[in-house]
Amino acid sequence: MQSRVAEPPYRPADSNRAAARIDVALPARLMWKDQRGATRFATVMTRNVSEFGAYVECQTPVSLPLYRLVQFQLEKDINDGQDLPASLKQGRLTAAIYRVQPPDARGRGQGLALRLMIEPKRHAAAPEHVAPERIRASA
Repeated sequence: MQSRVAEPPYRPADSNRAAARIDVALPARLMWKDQRGATRFATVMTRNVSEFGAYVECQTPVSLPLYRLVQFQLEKDINDGQDLPASLKQGRLTAAIYRVQPPDARGRGQGLALRLMIEPKRHAAAPEHVAPERIRASA
């Protein structure tokens, strides 16, 4: 009999993504230090989220280069009943900018893809077979 290995619950079966995306429309805030060390803020609208990333739109374009580290936080008045990944319920998270999309003619603001700097949960695999000698020796 061939055993099947179950995928972790956060991994979508139909894509190469590490976690499923959830479409949302939630206000959030970005904070970062510019080249001079001054603290900058931007109010953004979160368009989709996953356990490891988020895509946000900013109506006023900001000058953020790729791989810049930012602090990402959903606004405090977000309902706890929202079906959000646990990582986003922790509050402020460090994230890296990994894609910048310019505003378009349809009124969408500048898009920023964020990679959340959180450690993925480790799913320990249970051993399928333990030798009988080891069971007796440990008893």
